[in-house]
Amino acid sequence: MIVGITGGSGTIYGIRMLESLKSLGVETHLIMSKWGEKTLQVETSYSLNDVKLLADYHYFNDNLAAPISSGSYPIDGMVIVPCSMKSLAEIATGVTSDLITRSADVILKERKKLILVARESPLNLIHIRNMEAVTLAGGVICPPVPAFYNKPEAIDDLVDHTVGRILDLFGLHPQWVKRWGKSLKTAEKPV
Repeated sequence: MIVGITGGSGTIYGIRMLESLKSLGVETHLIMSKWGEKTLQVETSYSLNDVKLLADYHYFNDNLAAPISSGSYPIDGMVIVPCSMKSLAEIATGVTSDLITRSADVILKERKKLILVARESPLNLIHIRNMEAVTLAGGVICPPVPAFYNKPEAIDDLVDHTVGRILDLFGLHPQWVKRWGKSLKTAEKPV
């Protein structure tokens, strides 16, 4: 699976995604944009090298000759987490200027799963139309919306829940996700 990390706030989602995929035994191919690297420095205590070590393979974002830029390379899917509005716009229009957006374009043309964890608020009409275009092309827009029914006690709980839901979209169902109706008492008592 390809994991793209762009400059939208929420780099921890991408890090946690890499950690989770590693624990599930999924081979990962990491690409970070220049602004993803900058945001990593601002938001976390992780170094760029720490993040690269979480992936099986990593590529420079300007390397359009990387194997994952071709549909002939065997990849099951891609997640861009977080996904900036710039990356979303490039994917929506098919104007791909870097490896992250080129790889996303390849995933769509090969009819494989593409999930964009869009990080922006509030949204303007251009963002919404770009999300519509990607959705119509087969992608999934999955903003990191927190759930509170699972009684989160820390930011890590919110991050883990979102990452778990993204993994669900790939057909990977981590046992640690607190699911509605399973780990919660939602049944009514008989009268």
